[in-house]
Amino acid sequence: MNVMRPSPLLSTALTALLALAAAAPVGAQRPDTATAIPARLTLLDAIRLGRRRGVSETLAELNVRIVNARLRERRADLLPTIAGSADVSRRTLNFDEFGFPGISGVTDPFTVIALQLRGSQTLFDAAALARMKSGRDTANASTLDARAVGDAAGAAAGLAYLRVLSAEETVRAREADSTIASSLLDQARQLVTAGVSAAIDATRSEVGFASVRTQLEVARNTRDRARLDLLRLLDAPADTPVELTDSLLGGVVSIPTDPAEAVQFARAHRPELAAEHARTQAAERALRAIGLEALPSVGVNGYYQETGPTFGTLSGNYLVQLAINIPILDGFRRQARSSEQRARVDAQRLRERDLGNGIETDARQAILDLASARQQVELAGTRVRLAEQELSQARERFKAGVAGSVETTNAQSSVIAARDALIQAHVAYGTARIATYRALGVLSEMR
Repeated sequence: MNVMRPSPLLSTALTALLALAAAAPVGAQRPDTATAIPARLTLLDAIRLGRRRGVSETLAELNVRIVNARLRERRADLLPTIAGSADVSRRTLNFDEFGFPGISGVTDPFTVIALQLRGSQTLFDAAALARMKSGRDTANASTLDARAVGDAAGAAAGLAYLRVLSAEETVRAREADSTIASSLLDQARQLVTAGVSAAIDATRSEVGFASVRTQLEVARNTRDRARLDLLRLLDAPADTPVELTDSLLGGVVSIPTDPAEAVQFARAHRPELAAEHARTQAAERALRAIGLEALPSVGVNGYYQETGPTFGTLSGNYLVQLAINIPILDGFRRQARSSEQRARVDAQRLRERDLGNGIETDARQAILDLASARQQVELAGTRVRLAEQELSQARERFKAGVAGSVETTNAQSSVIAARDALIQAHVAYGTARIATYRALGVLSEMR
């Protein structure tokens, strides 16, 4: 029994075809790489992890992968296409249908084996090239959108970090206030026992001590809730142990703080504006692609096939042809599509211009808030020093018996309010610092 094999040339071609078809775009498949939460967390760590672990950032990156896949689909219009086929048929042939003179009747059944390899290649298609460039701009816009979403997620994590620091600082302040309130209460009781002060002074001190203790419990609850919010934004389990190593004392700002310079810097670095500009370019290229559809396109196609009644008797033949496609009339559909796309371009330009104006406003407001927050920190520090001085003087007067507990209670309330104001001023400065870096489009460069 003879073993029937296809010709070596066609076998090699079919093997190469199957290998190309089986090749998977490995670069498009990336495993999820979880970023571990460090035990000691800095503000910059929180911002970085917020960018990488945020759900919105992950979704944005998935959208980038989708858009890149669509770009590869558009690129395929300009790449070769290869297909193969193999078939075995059993048939008869009626010569009468051909009308050959002197040839008539139906043949006996016979077998035909056909192995074919087909291919085509676009040589010139201006519209396809323009569509591919439009797809590349869209992919760039999606990448920039993902960066903008990452900045938002990082900024949210940074603000949550500041809230935890604020809550922890408030707890420490209330603990210090509790120590002072306890000392004042002991002092009031001693003076009442010695007959120097009235009993109401001790009662007022007890009320003040109870009030501070209540505020301390509220501050601890706020701190624990703020930590849960931070872990949620970092996509970490709620029981993850983490130590915040930074303080509320703000760092330096190494970006332009002059309003005019900040506006120019923001327009050059904000990913949202760059994304809108890329979308505008994509829309304009899509409009040009519609106009280029009126140009002829050139391509080459053909096939090579081997046929015969058995594998051992296969013989080859081929066809190669150059094709020119000349569009003439498509029912004015192209003109209608061009009008629609032109309106889309105008709308996209309007969106880009409006976003640019909004970014300019964001940059100017961020610079104003940063300067104001810096002044608030200085004023709040002065207020704390004065309030502590007032409390010290009130305690001396109370101890000397020349004043009652009202002065000490009021002075302690002033200290509590001043410390809270200082904490909030530090939070406002940290918030303004994060907002400024984000408004200028360089949050990832904050130090």
